[in-house]
Amino acid sequence: MVFTPVQAVAFEYDSCGEPAVLERRTRPLSPPGPHEVLVEILTTGVNHMDALIRRGDEREWDADAWPRASGSDFAGIVRLCGPGVTAFRPGSAVIGHVRTGAHATHLIVSVSALVPKPKSVSWEVAGGMYLAGATALTTLEELRIGRDDTIVVSAAAGGVGSIEVQLAKHWGARVIGTCGERNFDYLRQLGIIPVRYGEGIVERIQHVSHGPVTAFIDNFGKDGQGIAEALAVPPGRYRSSADRRDVEAALLRDDPESVRRGTAQLQRLAQLAEQGAFRLLVSGLYPLEDIVEAYEDLDRMHSRGKILLATNPVSTFRVTRARDVHEAMP
Repeated sequence: MVFTPVQAVAFEYDSCGEPAVLERRTRPLSPPGPHEVLVEILTTGVNHMDALIRRGDEREWDADAWPRASGSDFAGIVRLCGPGVTAFRPGSAVIGHVRTGAHATHLIVSVSALVPKPKSVSWEVAGGMYLAGATALTTLEELRIGRDDTIVVSAAAGGVGSIEVQLAKHWGARVIGTCGERNFDYLRQLGIIPVRYGEGIVERIQHVSHGPVTAFIDNFGKDGQGIAEALAVPPGRYRSSADRRDVEAALLRDDPESVRRGTAQLQRLAQLAEQGAFRLLVSGLYPLEDIVEAYEDLDRMHSRGKILLATNPVSTFRVTRARDVHEAMP
């Protein structure tokens, strides 16, 4: 069969900086090699770690060649299989992960970084699942969260936090989520006890905990250590925002063992999503061409759940979001 080169659109950057450094580029893709497939990407996630890498804040990426690609989460359809591929075939729906390069229309990727997409899991959820979900799952596993725990999670309505609180509850823990008041109803719908940020937070947590707090995950990055100490959380059961960044960086390494571990976590996440153990709220779905606007939305730090990019959205019509109305109020 004669391979017809695919013209892939991808967003890259030639220097570190804000979202505006991202440039749309088109390049032909070579055919997939042994144990590789060509994936047409349908949805891809936008993560804070992706933004930190693009800004140059993550030293582990300093040696990467220029230009650099953007994005790590994706979901799509296998269009062509390279030699030796048996786990997938053209037309297979997959979820995958890469170190960088997922913000594109097509991607050549090793089958070791892919898992089948369950039919019951939407494309939007699948495309934003990997980094936030694997970070949440890895952190909860390290803490060994279970039925005897009362856990506090800060930034509980965010991409990572919202998955952490749902999985912790799924595993039987009593879960308290700290957030702004506008997210209280969202957390209550998930069965999570919401507590407002700010002065007096320790007392508010103690009021609803009905006993000792046994674990604390700080996704917010402000005063988490002090709050955990005030709550007498055992030191080994506190995770800081810096710890979270370490987990995310490890999940993005591209050595074979790191890819294997990341894919194993992605497989578990897909199964948990299929079982209904968590729901990933999509607070923004942008066309791939609007990637700069999507990142600017992310940088405002007001989104619930995940922000996604779609390569072939049915419509680019925008509706007014409830959070936009809330932010516009005096």
